[in-house]
Amino acid sequence: MSNSSIDRIGRVAIVVGSKSDIPIVEKCTTVLDQLGVSWQLKVLSAHRTPFETQQFAVSAHENYDVIIAAAGKAAHLPGVIASYTLLPVIGLPIKSSALGGLDSLLSMVQMPKGVPVATVGINEAENAALLACHILSLKYEALRETLKEYRRNMAEDVLRG
Repeated sequence: MSNSSIDRIGRVAIVVGSKSDIPIVEKCTTVLDQLGVSWQLKVLSAHRTPFETQQFAVSAHENYDVIIAAAGKAAHLPGVIASYTLLPVIGLPIKSSALGGLDSLLSMVQMPKGVPVATVGINEAENAALLACHILSLKYEALRETLKEYRRNMAEDVLRG
């Protein structure tokens, strides 16, 4: 799945560990679409497709600027991807039935020194997208202006009650 087109800004890879994670990351794609950012969705598993995950991560810099990696349970996907690339990796912990997503969150935020994964809250796909856009705005001034407008609109919504 993808929304790539020539009139979009940046290149975000969204990687999910399972097809069952797609409904959560659809909130992410909605924000990226709203802000005019190009994205592509891939299903890869750190445990079930380790070779393909490694291949993706090693060559990711050729096609993407930022990676959002969503996973539940042991949630090794963001860390494995981060170990093979210097691109920013944003971990999106997915709520699981066993431990409510706390297992996923801790797997992502407790990365060893030298292999960072920026991590948002459990199921907070919108924040993952916004963090990716903040990173991209360092390179794309037009996106920086779009984010300013997004924040202005958000503030106006709060003030209107």
